[in-house]
Amino acid sequence: MIELWFSFKRMLAIVNKEFIQMRRDRVTIGMVILIPLMQLILFGYAINMDPKHLPTAIVSADNGSYSRSFLQAMQNTGYFAFNYPLQTEAQANYLLKTGQVQFIVTIPPRFSHDLVRGLKPAILVQADATDPAATSNALATVKNLNLSALEHDLTGSLGHLQGQEPSYRVETHAVYNPHAITQYNIVPGLLGVVLTMTLVIMTALTITKEREKGTMENLLAMPAHPLEVMLGKLTPYIAVGYVQVALILFSARFLFHVPMQGSVILLAILCLPFIVANLAVGLTFSTLTNNQLQAAQATMFFFLPSILLSGFMFPFRGMPEWAQWLGQILPLTHFVKIVRGILLKGNGFIEIWPNVWPMLIFCLVVISMALWRYRQTLD
Repeated sequence: MIELWFSFKRMLAIVNKEFIQMRRDRVTIGMVILIPLMQLILFGYAINMDPKHLPTAIVSADNGSYSRSFLQAMQNTGYFAFNYPLQTEAQANYLLKTGQVQFIVTIPPRFSHDLVRGLKPAILVQADATDPAATSNALATVKNLNLSALEHDLTGSLGHLQGQEPSYRVETHAVYNPHAITQYNIVPGLLGVVLTMTLVIMTALTITKEREKGTMENLLAMPAHPLEVMLGKLTPYIAVGYVQVALILFSARFLFHVPMQGSVILLAILCLPFIVANLAVGLTFSTLTNNQLQAAQATMFFFLPSILLSGFMFPFRGMPEWAQWLGQILPLTHFVKIVRGILLKGNGFIEIWPNVWPMLIFCLVVISMALWRYRQTLD
């Protein structure tokens, strides 16, 4: 009897085998279900390109009714939240430099006096433009407030001030990135993204590679403490990380002309805990998986939220509060702020310290987890 060249029975047997293998591979099942679900939740709920209620500091030398009406009009737009009212100019500039506020509103002295006399006084609105996407809509809105903010105040004998020409001016100033150049925002953030992507994947493959090649027994037989083995595996990748740092900073300066206002040495020092944290995350994944494919898949559960919730691609303050809390756990969120603060704002250690200590805590916690999991692997 001549055997048929194609058999549905044989094909269905192979299909059944593949489903059995897929069911046994829990990491693959997790990728199939959890990754699309994670993307749906993050893109659907957490990503917002039009952030509202941005923290704003007020420097006002005029407490007249017209000043209060203008500030109320700003607040009614929904873009501004006056979390820091009545600051001095120095205090407000410090808040802007450290990233605690997104805007500074400066109302000059004698604003009301000059307004009613037709002298067209100016209100200054400064914006932290290190992330132009977070401020562009708010600045576009505030520019038109001089046409409507005081329409209920300028009545009666002051009605002539509501002519075709606005009775006062609103001047906007984008600080730290006045021309809203996208590269100034993206390229510094890429330093953290590239380190996260490459270092986590590389170290996630270390233990699984040893296990697949059969050399894990050699590590078990070595008279070495688990911490010694772990540090021995991580140290070469620290050097690889610094090579990437040097390459990206060189490209940022000479290819994209990103200004470097602060200390590159300080940035290099602070790269160390970030590099070690990502290496420890990858090493932890390598102890949780059985092969290199699973290890590479598992890194997506760390890399995807890091990219979407760090403020690298989307405005951090545009996310809901729960997403911001989740993003604050991830080291990339703080590292992006550190890099942009040093390169674009010229921040020193004092200004960036609020973003340094969360990264150090994450680093210590993940190293402890990696060490604990590696002990279990040895057992």
